[in-house]
Amino acid sequence: MMSLSDPRIAAPRTLEELREDTVRRITAGGYPGRGVRPADAQTAMAALTSLDPEDWANVWMATGDRVMDEAEQAATPDAQRTLFQSAFAAYTMGRFPTISTPGKQASYEKAIGAYMRYAELLPQKLEVVRIPFEGKEIIGYFRKPEGAGPFPLMVQCGGLDFWKENVADEALSYLPHGIAVFGMDMPGTGQSPIKADVGSERVFSTVFDWAETRPDIDSTRMFMRGVSWGGHWATRVAIAEQGRLLGAINHGGAVHHFFQPEWQLKALGTREYLLDLFGARANVFGVKTLDEFLEYGPRMSLLIDDQIDRPTAPMLVMNGAKDSQVPIADQLLLLTRGDAKEGWINPNGVHMGFGAGWGPDRTIRDVIAPWLLKKLAQYERDRA
Repeated sequence: MMSLSDPRIAAPRTLEELREDTVRRITAGGYPGRGVRPADAQTAMAALTSLDPEDWANVWMATGDRVMDEAEQAATPDAQRTLFQSAFAAYTMGRFPTISTPGKQASYEKAIGAYMRYAELLPQKLEVVRIPFEGKEIIGYFRKPEGAGPFPLMVQCGGLDFWKENVADEALSYLPHGIAVFGMDMPGTGQSPIKADVGSERVFSTVFDWAETRPDIDSTRMFMRGVSWGGHWATRVAIAEQGRLLGAINHGGAVHHFFQPEWQLKALGTREYLLDLFGARANVFGVKTLDEFLEYGPRMSLLIDDQIDRPTAPMLVMNGAKDSQVPIADQLLLLTRGDAKEGWINPNGVHMGFGAGWGPDRTIRDVIAPWLLKKLAQYERDRA
């Protein structure tokens, strides 16, 4: 179905394995599929009859459509909100991990629609921002705390399959700390106007330019966070915008080893990822074949032209030592080259440092938010 058939990488899951693992992950509240009701997952997987990506998209769209119908009939706004969120999660599974077929494109469009219905029922306002960019546009989601501001801003991009709609929900965790969030897709994913290449960090610089025009944003207090592959872009932005940011967070992102063919041939077969890891990664670059992908990747290494040794904004580097998607060697390399940085490595964690008692909510609460607040407090002390 959703993986390249090439003897150089491990074979994908069988149909039965995919059904079972999808239900298992969702029942346990794991990723992907957070927010999908277990019963809906069981129904969708019972209807899946092949490894064709269009079949995958169609069973999840049918599931999302049923939940949307439930939401329309719900008696209270709270019940509607919960159901719209669940429909969004189902449609997101339909486009997962990337838009590679017409059905997946349709499922993503339905996901955006469901997300907007859900967001309308939240007390925190969501602003859809469209910024002109090289004849196209950057589409982002902006959330800010109550009041006039101006507020410190964190620009955050998701990763390979965790897109700006998911980021916009994570933003709710930062509003109580007085921090506004602009969520966007990393290059090569979602609605990003460009593919990933050397220099694609300019798309983030354009967002920081936009932030400087907003009276409700304090452009002297800005941050960048990238999750998963997005951490690579946070690192590039920390270099490119070294004088404009108070800090940047590489949360599980690629640096050098990730982009080498040796790692990719190993990692593309990981069972930590549910399906079609090659398809998603290749789409980031806009390539089709494994050979094209393996040839393209090394140009992204931050060791080229000693970029890793250039001055950066203050950085927090995070991951799990047992990550099978991004090698922990990349985080260690970043910590031992260039400017001094802070690190958080979960010795028993997998990708992003999750597992062993650490999940997204705890990581934000106990690690990321305190680090941002520390940097803000330091800025205030330095300014006094």
